[in-house]
Amino acid sequence: VQLQASGGGLVQPGGSLRLSCAASGFTLDDAGIGWFRQAPGKEREGVSCISNYDGSTWYADSVKGRFTISRDSAKNAVLLQMNLLKPEDTAVYYCGRGFCSPQSIATVSFRSSGQGTQVTVSS
Repeated sequence: VQLQASGGGLVQPGGSLRLSCAASGFTLDDAGIGWFRQAPGKEREGVSCISNYDGSTWYADSVKGRFTISRDSAKNAVLLQMNLLKPEDTAVYYCGRGFCSPQSIATVSFRSSGQGTQVTVSS
């Protein structure tokens, strides 16, 4: 069972990126999936998650209104659309399995088993 994040890159402030979390060994629709990030010298920060029970989604206040999480069942993937990116969004982004709730985001309660993807927002 492995999760792999991809889609990162260098983008200017105000730009957009779409990250993808792909799974091998299980069906992502059967799991709660969360995104979290870690910037150099900072602690991990929960970003967003999507429930496998009712499809509910939750976001950190820092990204609410700019990021959107969704499922692409055909590709067995979970996507994170990131718009209006800011320099403070710069970090390595990871995806992991876990129960999706506001508390899960606050405590970063997701199990990641793969490498993250670097997002750099800079002019």
